[in-house]
Amino acid sequence: MKKRKDRLWFALFTLPLLFIFTTVVVIPFLFGIAYSFVQWDGIPANPKVFVGLDNYIQLFQDERFLASAWHTLKFTILAVLLVNVFGLAFSLFVTAKLRVRNLARTMFFMPNLIGGLILGYIWQFIFTDAMGYIGESTGLTNVFFNWLLDSQFALFAMVVVFTWQFAGYTMIIYVAGLQGVPDELIEASKVDGANWWHRLTKITLPLLMPAFTICLFLTLSGAFKIYDVNLSLTRGGPNNATEMFAMNIFNEIFAYGNYGLGQAKAVLFFLVVAVFTLTQVFLTKKREVQY
Repeated sequence: MKKRKDRLWFALFTLPLLFIFTTVVVIPFLFGIAYSFVQWDGIPANPKVFVGLDNYIQLFQDERFLASAWHTLKFTILAVLLVNVFGLAFSLFVTAKLRVRNLARTMFFMPNLIGGLILGYIWQFIFTDAMGYIGESTGLTNVFFNWLLDSQFALFAMVVVFTWQFAGYTMIIYVAGLQGVPDELIEASKVDGANWWHRLTKITLPLLMPAFTICLFLTLSGAFKIYDVNLSLTRGGPNNATEMFAMNIFNEIFAYGNYGLGQAKAVLFFLVVAVFTLTQVFLTKKREVQY
């Protein structure tokens, strides 16, 4: 009787969530796959013409899409590396015995509370006005100038903004991981004469692998799917030098009216993100150690 009652409570809370997930995610995803095989402008009154795999063949001939894929790959590699390096460094700093550690946690985490669109506009002002003013005041115009107008530096500007936003979020996860490292191991290593660097590399980092798995997954998927900061900070410019995967797909569907081709790009985008993230989770899971 108790098991039956527990199942009813489980169904009561689970079925509505499954219904919402199915109607909002699964069904539109399946429709998107179906639309990727047709030629359609997205207007319900206009016919859908079945073209088979033509959309998938065409997207590999789209130089702008291939360029956006390369931009996204470069951005993701730099962003994932910097976010996790700074997140780990911040976590080590705020878990040290410092008086300002609680204030530091708040300050490091605060950028994550700002929405991506607003964040992009804030940093647009910084790169446009503040950087130019600093460059004119110091004479270092080779470094302090409007990065958003330079096709080579604009991508790095997006990396800076993404890192500034997400480093504090990964810091919280790393802090939770550091708090799970047994104190007796640290004390035993000190007694054995291990210095700070040996304790970090031989004890702390191996035991932090579950946190690395989570943080790498979140930053990897987030960097691949970035759109809001891309829209508000650079709008894909200059000369499409910062147009990412998601923005290219959005423009293909809603700006150019190529619904079928845009859906084919979206399906490929999903597969790319799935392959990269699942591979990362598999590799980092293998390196996790149990204490």
